[in-house]
This record gives sequence, structure tokens and C-alpha cells, in this order.
Amino acid sequence: MAAAPWEERSAGASKPGAAGAPRAARQRPRFMDGSIVRIFMKNFLTYDICEVRPGPNLNMIVGANGTGKSSIVCAICLGLAGKPSFIGRADKVGLFVKQGCLKGVVEIELFKAPENIIITREMQVVNNASTWFINKKPTTLKTVEEQVAALNIQVDNLCQFLPQDRVGEFARLTKVELLEATEKSIGPPEMYRYHCELKNFRDKERELENLCKDKAYSLEKMKQRVERYKQDVERYHECKRHLDLIDMLQRKRPWVEYETVRQQHEEVKQIRDQAREELKNLKEMQSPLVKKIQETVESFKSLDKKIKCMAGEIKEVSQKCKQKQDALELKDKQIEEINQAFRMKKDEEMDRRKKIISAHKMIEEWNDELSTASNCENLQPQIDAVNNELKHLQGERANIESDISDVTTEKNNQEREKRRIIDRIEQLNNIISMKEETLRGKYQDTHSALMWLRKNKDKFKKTVCEPIMLVINMKDSRHAKYIENHIPANDMKAFVFESPEDMDTFLTRDHQKLRVNAVCAPAVSCAGNLPSRPIEELHQYGFFSYLRELFDAPLLVMSYLCNQYSIHDVPVGTEKTRNMIEKVIQETKLRQLYTAEEKYTIKVSAYTNLNLSSNVSLKAAQFLTNLVDTDERQQLEKQQQGINCTLQSLDTQLTTLLERRKHLERRDNELRQQKKELLERGNKRRQLESKIAVKYDSIKQLEQDAINLEEESQKANVKIKEINTQKARLVSELMHLIKHCVSLNMLKTDLVLQSTAVAAEKNRLELEYKAASTQLRASELLAAPSFLHLSAHLSWASVTSSYSQACPAPCIEVACLRPGLHVQREQTFCELDEKKRVLTENCRALLRKARQMCKLGPDQHLPKEFQTAFQALPSTLEEIDAVLNEEKCRASCFTGLNVVVVEEYNKQTEEIQQLTEDLEEKKKELDNYKQNISQVKERWLNPLKSLIEKINEKFSNFFSSMQCVGEVDLHVENEDEYDKYGIRIRVKFHSSTELHELTPYHQSGGEKSVSTMLYLLALQELNKCPFRVVDEINQGMDPVNERRVFEMVVKTACKESTSQYFLVTPKLLQNLTYNDKMTVLFVYNGPCMLETNKWNLKSFCRQRRRLGKMDEQ
Repeated sequence: MAAAPWEERSAGASKPGAAGAPRAARQRPRFMDGSIVRIFMKNFLTYDICEVRPGPNLNMIVGANGTGKSSIVCAICLGLAGKPSFIGRADKVGLFVKQGCLKGVVEIELFKAPENIIITREMQVVNNASTWFINKKPTTLKTVEEQVAALNIQVDNLCQFLPQDRVGEFARLTKVELLEATEKSIGPPEMYRYHCELKNFRDKERELENLCKDKAYSLEKMKQRVERYKQDVERYHECKRHLDLIDMLQRKRPWVEYETVRQQHEEVKQIRDQAREELKNLKEMQSPLVKKIQETVESFKSLDKKIKCMAGEIKEVSQKCKQKQDALELKDKQIEEINQAFRMKKDEEMDRRKKIISAHKMIEEWNDELSTASNCENLQPQIDAVNNELKHLQGERANIESDISDVTTEKNNQEREKRRIIDRIEQLNNIISMKEETLRGKYQDTHSALMWLRKNKDKFKKTVCEPIMLVINMKDSRHAKYIENHIPANDMKAFVFESPEDMDTFLTRDHQKLRVNAVCAPAVSCAGNLPSRPIEELHQYGFFSYLRELFDAPLLVMSYLCNQYSIHDVPVGTEKTRNMIEKVIQETKLRQLYTAEEKYTIKVSAYTNLNLSSNVSLKAAQFLTNLVDTDERQQLEKQQQGINCTLQSLDTQLTTLLERRKHLERRDNELRQQKKELLERGNKRRQLESKIAVKYDSIKQLEQDAINLEEESQKANVKIKEINTQKARLVSELMHLIKHCVSLNMLKTDLVLQSTAVAAEKNRLELEYKAASTQLRASELLAAPSFLHLSAHLSWASVTSSYSQACPAPCIEVACLRPGLHVQREQTFCELDEKKRVLTENCRALLRKARQMCKLGPDQHLPKEFQTAFQALPSTLEEIDAVLNEEKCRASCFTGLNVVVVEEYNKQTEEIQQLTEDLEEKKKELDNYKQNISQVKERWLNPLKSLIEKINEKFSNFFSSMQCVGEVDLHVENEDEYDKYGIRIRVKFHSSTELHELTPYHQSGGEKSVSTMLYLLALQELNKCPFRVVDEINQGMDPVNERRVFEMVVKTACKESTSQYFLVTPKLLQNLTYNDKMTVLFVYNGPCMLETNKWNLKSFCRQRRRLGKMDEQ
């Protein structure tokens, strides 16, 4: 509740005795740890500053509605680290700060031996931040929460803290929630912990059971799968044995091949060494003849070299001859060009002479025409008349062109203005379309109804307005939020009708099943209603307008809004208004008003006749931010109509002017043609004279361009003579080169003859060498059986080929010419050497292959396991190949096998072993959990049942004292489902009915309040929490039940063993029973209240005693 800044809110505390007599002195009150000793509030809700000191037992907080009783409850919650949502009033802590203040303070002093705990909370409005202090020292929210939890204070537990706005939530608690709240409130600290552990254990147990089932199922499936694989794996291993034998045979085979080739290599090496020695001896015997042959070959090569040099020189001389011939041909071409140039000049001179003759003929013709032409008549008057008329026409055309230009300019201006107006109207239409799109996006049925209305306007007798959100047009988009927050959304999308019959027609349209809203405007228009006071009187408070003046709308809509929502009498203010809001409420007596960001609603309290205000923050506008100026649109449409009329008139004028201009142009062309003919008649003689003069000039120029043919002929002859001299010199040089070429060819012929003689000598020597070789071969064949043995294995062609690849070039030539014994032996040696080289390479390749087959390095020896395995295998290639083929045939019989099956079998076997171990482990873990659950369940369930029996006993006694029946029991659906355990409350208020479970729907409001209050009382005697708060729970009770409940509360809460209890109520019945341990806190609120620091209860009592004595005297 808002109040003026200078008003002080105070709470007085009194403890009445019997008949108002002074109370005897008592011992110091006994507080439990965690009980509230003091509550201090500053700038908090309705309080400027206030301090409350409650008692240790029952505390009755009494006061009229709106005085600030629930503010004390809010202070307890927020001061003990509670969230605003626990109270159910607001969601931001800054909203609990008093209006007009930036900071509020709540301070709670809690009893604790040996020193009390003082918790202070400072709340900021700006960013909804809070600052915490413990015993005046800064701290954190977490530390405060830990301190509060250590004292077993639970402001979020409805069994301990039940504020006014959450009373109804208690009846809506589920059985499970009620059990948890009861455990937290009165149960031992370990009870709720055991309950949570049981739920967690049960979840884990369920998870382990499912896991064990899944693993057992998976294990069985895997065993079945492995059994299917077993036969395939055995066949695979048998096949593998054959393949291993094949692999070992294939490993040994390269070693056997290597050994065979190595033996052949040794044999060939011995034969090659023997052939080398024989070849050496043969070369020594035939070396003199070979030397002569080599000398002959050298002489032959020298002559051949000289012949080649001579041929190169001859070629060079021939090229020089070719160059001289080309130069002679060029000189002939130059002579031809000179003759051609002379012929062209001769033709040019002949053309010049013909042109002169033709010009003279034309001049004679023009002179004849000039002599026969008559004297020119005087045409000047006619030409002057035509010129005058042309001048008049030009002036008239200029005027028409000026008029056309003016009309065209005006037309363009009008068309430009028309386009501007059309564009602006289109913009306004786009804004309307945006509004309609917004309507369709949020209210599809309303949009469909709008489309139907536009197509069926003829069905309505009177005015029908489209949805209010479409026809309202804000004058300033910043003010749209006020209208949208003032008019409900259902009315914003409503159609407004002038006639109820039209509204009925619309609502029953074509049996369409659309959910739309429709309203009917009042019969007497309220659009012109005047506000209760002029806005000028409210300017001092920051108000600048009423809601009605912020927008435009049809009169029908304006009338409805004025009648329904009084928009003509709701002012809109600024931040200035908010800053002085209490003064505004007190002085203006307004019932609704707006500040810059908030809406205020003011009511008058029925108890105190004071103003009660509530405020809410304004929501951002959604529909009315797009502005359409209707006056502007109407004005633009009128302007468009005027421009269309003007354009029609301008088009008519322009057509007339164009026709007139066309007529003048036609007349102007006629006069110009007439003038042209007159001028041509007067200019004909002058033209002939001008042509004759031009032609004489042309003849003169042609005579100046004459060419002297004799001189040109002499020049050409001189040039030709010079060229012929050069030709003679070139011919002389050419003859000298030809002679030199002939002499060189003769020298070349002599060298060729010498070369032929040397070749003949070489052939003679070769024949001698052949004969000697034949004789030597015949004699040595008888003495060389090893050679004959080797020749038997080698063909002549192979020996020759090997020799040709291995011997040097001179030897090749000699051997090819004379295949004697020397050549044959040399070829045999080369063949043997090549064969040894090939066998060496084969040995190396086979050794590498053998090592690769055994996966050995270059320096590694054959391992013993391979040597042992090789000894058991055949030792020849034929035997190895036979066994190898046999084993391959056997291995090929095992078809359809795959190594993946074996891998899968091994993998599945390992997984089965691992899964078996996991399953055993999980079973052990499950057994442990079951054992833990059994132990924890025993520690939790037995105390819980005992606790609920005590609650049931108290609860039943309370109901029995009211001649009603009530029971509390532990509700169990499944003993193993610990998260579904709950407390069930069953009540019966009438003898004719049966026990019914307490639900939000079955019992009446009073019955729910009585049941809630009695349950809390049943908890009170068993309570483990330091205090309990119940706010206005007696509002729905009838007087009989209220009196009974009150007596039970007093009796229960005033016992020595019970904790602190706060009962908030706006009223009390008369003649109630009170207890000395009660503390009654009267909350007063008004402009005449004393300040808190001036309130002295003892002084008031002394004054009352003096007045009593005076009355007795």
C-alpha cells in the first residue's frame, strides 16, 4: 500500500491480561534457537521504519486490511534468504521497496545461545540487487542460507511458512509433496535424508536390475551365436594347417631354386675361366697380323676424314654461288620496277590531257546556256512578302510553343504530385496491411471474420467497425503501450457494432465456427464525455494528457471505450508523476493513472477509508506501434481527385495547342518552299558563272600538273644502266666461284681413289688372317676337347651375339669380317661371362626372394626353426611342387570360410568372459544395494510411521473436538517405490458423509482452511522448526469453526514445549480465550500515528492507570 512520504507506519506490541489489568512481572521469555527476537523494516512496502519484537510462543498479528500485516510476513521471508516467489506476490525483490525510495532494509534477529544472530538485507530498486550482513559484517547469500539451514528454518516449506498468497497451495500439495514437507518440518534431520537416499537407492537398484537383465539376455544371445560359429572355426583351423604347410613349402622352394642355380653358376664360372686363358694365348699368337690390319684401318679412316672435309668446302662454295644467283635475280626485278614506274607516269599524263579537253567542252556548253538565258526579272517584292508572312508565323509559333511548354510543365508537376500522393497513400495502406498481418498471425479466426465482414457489408443495417486494434490510430507510437495496457486483448480484437441485431447477424454468420469477439456501443454516444477535471489542473503532477487524446478512432469505437474503460478520465503522466506518486494519490483522488512505465490502480479501504494502491509495470506495445494518419489520408484522397480533374483540363488544352502548332508548321513549310523556288530563279545565272569560273581554275591546276615524259625516260635509262653494271660484276664473281668448285671436286676424286686402294689392301690382309686362323683352328680342335664340349652346348649365333656385345669396336669389325678361331673363342668367352653374370643375378634375386619369403633381413641367417621345418619337407623342386599342388587342392576344398568369422568368434568369446565377470559384479552390487535399502528403510520407515501416528492422533483429536472426523495416514502404492510414498489427509465435516481425501476441489474453502490449520497444529506439538508462520488462514471459516480453531491454536502454541508461532489475521471474534504466553501485535496505519522511536508502551500503561484512579475518585 502506498502512503504519503511524511506518514510513519508503526506496529505496537501489547500483551493483555484479564480485563485489561496490568500484568505481573514474569520471568524472561524462553526462546528456542532460531526463534525470531526482532524484526526491523525500513522503506519496506508500507513501512517507512518499523521494529517488531515478537514473543517466544503464539504471536497474533492483528490489523485492518492494507495496514501492513503481510508486510511483516514478507520481511521474515526475504530477511531469511527466501525468494520472492516463496511469497507469491512479486518476482523481483526491488518491488518490495517502498514507492519513491531507492533502497529498503530488512533486519531479522534470531535467538541463539550464547549470542543472537542478526541478519540484514539491503535491497536495491535499480538492479534488484541485495547486500547481506551477518552481525553488521558483510557476507554472501550462500553464507546466510547456510546459517538459516543450520537453525532448521525453511521458508520454502508450506508446513512451516504459509503466507497469505499461498494458503490455497497447501491444499493442492500432492501426497508426496506433503510427506516431504512434513519430514523437513518436524522429522529428525536424518529422516528426509534417509528418504532421499532410499529414492536414490531404489533408482540405482532399478537401474541395476534392468542392467543385469540386459546383460543376462545379451550373454545368452552371445553364447548361442558362439555355438553357431564353433563348427566354422574348426574347419577354418584345419584349412589353416594346410595353408601353413603350403606357406612353409613356398618358403623352402626359393631356397632350393637358389641352391640349384648356385651350383650351375659355379660350373659356368670354371668353364669361363678356362676359355679366358685360351683366348689370351690365341691373341698373343695372332697379334702381328692384327696390328697390320689395324694400321690399314687407321689409314682408311684418315682418308675418309679428308674426303669429308673436302665435301664441306665444296658445299660452302656452292652456297656462295647460290647467293650470287639470287643477287642477279634481284637486279632484274629492280629493272622491271623502273620500267613499270615510267609506264604509270605516261598513263597519268594521258589522263590529264583528256580531263583538260573535257573541261573545255563543259565550259563551251555552259557559255551557250548563259548566252541563251533571259535577263532575271525583279522577284524581290515577292520574296519580301513571303519573308513577312514567315516572320508572323514564327512569332505565333513561339507563343504556342511557350503555351505548350507551360501546360506541359504544369502537367508534369501535377503528375509528379499525383505520384507522390499515390506513394504516400500506398505507404499508409502498407501500414494497415502490416496491422492486418499482425492480426492474422496472432488471431487467425478474427482475421477470417474480418475478411468475411468486408465481403458482406451489405448484410448490416447500421455502422460496423473492424477490430479496435485496426481502427485505432496513435498520434505518437511511444504512447501505444498505455492504450494496450488499458484495453484488454479480448477487446482489442473485438468488432464494434452500433446495432445489437447486426452483432447477432455477425456472430451467427454462415454457421462459421470462428472464435471472435464482438461488442455493442452504447445507444447514447459517450465519445464526447468530459473528464472530471481539465488536464491543465494535473500538469503540476506531471500529467500531460488523458488516454482519449492520445489516439484517433471512429466515434463508435471512441464511444464504447469511453463508456467501458473511461479513457476520457484516465490521465497519463511522466517520471515526475512517479516520483511524487504518493502525493498524487492523496491529493488527486484518481482511481486509475499512468506514469512513464507503470499503471496505478487506487481503491479505498472498507475498514480504514484509506487509499489502497497497486501498481504494475507496463508491457511493451505489440499492435498499435504502426501509425496511420487518417486526416492525412483523407486530405491526400481529396488532393488526388483535384489533381485528376486538373490533369483532364490540361490534356484538353494541350491537344488544342498541338493541333494549332501542327497547322502553323504546315503553313511554314509551304512558305519556305515558295521562297526557295523564287531564290532558285534569281540565282541560276550566278550559279552558271560560278561553275565556269571553278572549271577554269580546274583547267589551270591540271596544266600546272603536266609531266615531262622525255626527262622521265632519261632518268629511267640512267638507273637501268647502273643496275646492269652491277649485274656484270656479279656474273664475274659467279664464274670465279664455279671454277673453284670444279677444282675441289677433282681433289675429292683423287682422295676417293686412294681410299679404294687402302680398302683393297685391308681386304687382302683379312684374307691372310682368315687363312691362318682356319689352319690354327684345325690344329687346335684336335687338342681342345673341353672347347668342343662347350661348343656342343652353344650355337654359333649365340656365340656371335655374345661376342658382339662384349668385345671392343675394332675387334667387332675384325670378327664380323673373319669368323676365325680367335673370334669364336672370344665370342665363347663373352657368352660364358654373360651367362655367369646372369646366373649371379639370378642367385642374388633368388636369395632375396628366399629371404623375403622367410621375412629375413640382408644380414640375418636362416633361423633354426625354419631349418628344422625344412628338413621335414622334400628337398627337390619336383617333390616340393608335387606336395605343394596336393596341399593346395586340399585347401581349396574348404570353401565359404572367412577369417572374420574366427575373429568374431574370438571376440565374442572374450566378450562372453568379460560380460560374465561384469554380470557377477553387478549382481554383487545389486545385493549390496538391496541390503543397504533394507537397512535404510528400517531406519526411515519405522520412525516415519511412528511420527505419522502421532500426527494422526493429534489431528484426529482436533477434529473430534469439533464433532468432525479427520485422519492422517501413510499412503503406499508399492512398498518398493519410495518416491511415491505420501501422507494422505482424509476429513469428514458432516455425519451424513464419508471420509474424503483433502483435495483442492472436493472440500469448500472454509473446510480446506480448517483442515490446513489443524494439520499445522498437529505438527506444532511435534515441531522441530524454530517458528511457524500462518497468514490469514481464517478468512474462509465460519464463526463457529474459527472460534474452535483459535482455541486450539492458543492451547497448542502456548505450551512450554512448542516453538514460536505467528498467526496473522485482519479480525478476531469477540470473547475469545487468550493465554498469558500470547503476544498480540496490533498493526495501525494512519497519518496521526506516533513515530516508532516515540512509542512507549509502559508510558501508555501509566497514563491509563492514572486515568483509572481519577475515574474512581
